[in-house]
Amino acid sequence: MDRYNNTHSLFVGYVLWIFGFLGAHRFYFGRPISGTIYLFTLGLLGIGWIVDLFLMPSLERSADRRYASGELSYTIAWVLLTFLGIFGLHRFYQRKIGTGIVYLLTLGLFFIGIIYDWWTLNEQISAGNLERDARYFRD
Repeated sequence: MDRYNNTHSLFVGYVLWIFGFLGAHRFYFGRPISGTIYLFTLGLLGIGWIVDLFLMPSLERSADRRYASGELSYTIAWVLLTFLGIFGLHRFYQRKIGTGIVYLLTLGLFFIGIIYDWWTLNEQISAGNLERDARYFRD
């Protein structure tokens, strides 16, 4: 198989799978709907969580195909969001200084911004990478 993108780490996916009953690996691989379902059902009562142990390589390949690689790292952004999201560090990493400051002053916009970013971070990083590539080729 020809792999033109390597946007997401299978290793990180397996680490997040440990918390998979909360949907963490599903969010990381760009599956926010099933991630939310896992969050509220504890990984479909543990059954979906166990099944995902075997589905992990296909989830990673799917994310690699869907999202644009580039200067911004999905893994770094996800680590910053997961552990320091209330301080907006993932926003600063993306060079979104204004919203980074807002998150810093409002605890991640009162956690609503954190939830929004759990749903959209992959798309934000992909758009940022595509924008930087377009700017590079224009200059």
